[in-house]
Amino acid sequence: MYFQGVLALSGWGYFWATILLTHVTIACVTIFLHRAQAHRALKLHPAVSHFFRLWLWLTTGMVTRQWVAVHRKHHAKCELEEDPHSPQQTSIATVLFGGAFLYRKESSKHETLEAYGHGTPDDWLERNVYSRHVFLGIGLMLAADVILFGLAGPVIWLVQMLWIPFWAAGVINGVGHYWGYRNFETEDASRNIIPFGLLIGGEEMHNNHHAYAVSAKFSNKWWEFDIAWLYIRLLEMLKLAEVRRVAPKTLFAGHRPAVDTDLLRTIDANRFHVLKLYGSRVVRPVFRAACKGEQGAEKKRLLGLRKQISTEDTAVERVGDQQLSAALKDNQTLRTIYEFKQRLKSLWSQHGKDQAEPLARLQAWCTDAEASGIAALQEFARLLRGYRSQLA
Repeated sequence: MYFQGVLALSGWGYFWATILLTHVTIACVTIFLHRAQAHRALKLHPAVSHFFRLWLWLTTGMVTRQWVAVHRKHHAKCELEEDPHSPQQTSIATVLFGGAFLYRKESSKHETLEAYGHGTPDDWLERNVYSRHVFLGIGLMLAADVILFGLAGPVIWLVQMLWIPFWAAGVINGVGHYWGYRNFETEDASRNIIPFGLLIGGEEMHNNHHAYAVSAKFSNKWWEFDIAWLYIRLLEMLKLAEVRRVAPKTLFAGHRPAVDTDLLRTIDANRFHVLKLYGSRVVRPVFRAACKGEQGAEKKRLLGLRKQISTEDTAVERVGDQQLSAALKDNQTLRTIYEFKQRLKSLWSQHGKDQAEPLARLQAWCTDAEASGIAALQEFARLLRGYRSQLA
């Protein structure tokens, strides 16, 4: 019958059709707009790229250049006043429920498009159809939904239109910078907000992404599941995609008596990975030993100190150096591992300068760590001399 549409589905059929359609849209956003266009983490076959562009035109009306520009600016100005959608600068409610309006405001700025929108599609279709007639696409989608699903078509269409504004512009940009867990102590407030993988295509691992923005794979822990990565690997098998870069795995290539520029560059490029290793191989075992035999308030205090030492200064969790130093004044070992972490981090600020000074500082760091008398720190220094990054 006409009110059921051409497909004449059951109630559950309409539900699953909606889930499928919105899932294709989120896959287009995360694979094409985010990983391929904004960060160049993979290269897609022209036919696949055009399908993604067409589908996004039909289901969102978003222009590739605008989306890419806004997202790149977010990474460049993350948590600063110029960030297009930071809950640290506005509020979680503003981004969660008004993220689409923040996106629209930023995407209309010519200076943002000029500074951050380079390298996106600029062919005849983009100029004369996708960018010029954004409402035509979503109008055609409405017509198709009505024909296929009958009276349920407008409802399905409305869900399609709200899916990206809520889940991407709201949840990922809002909650993903406000609440959740962190694998990497990045300098922003990014968080992983598992378990929304099937709904937002792997984008829920937002902290992982901010640590390695150019990685085509967002999952890091063995139990994290990036469903878009599965699709990317399938496209690779079909010769329809080429992965350019993923986050490194831990690789130690043996001890070296002296550090070199290759080691310095590797540590600088993988700074968040190195800090993560420092937390797991130095901070955690030292505090585990310190907590042995402790109970009640003292154990709680030590666990709080461990969190403070392991956490970078962000807009969400900011701990003053003086306050932390006062808390550590009675424990030389804990104060030492904190100070060595700060010295390690200071190497990042030397990026782009003459290599002689940071190289000498890295050598001194390793030498002093090995002479510290703290077993975990000594072992980490020996391992760090042989640190290498390896594609996952």
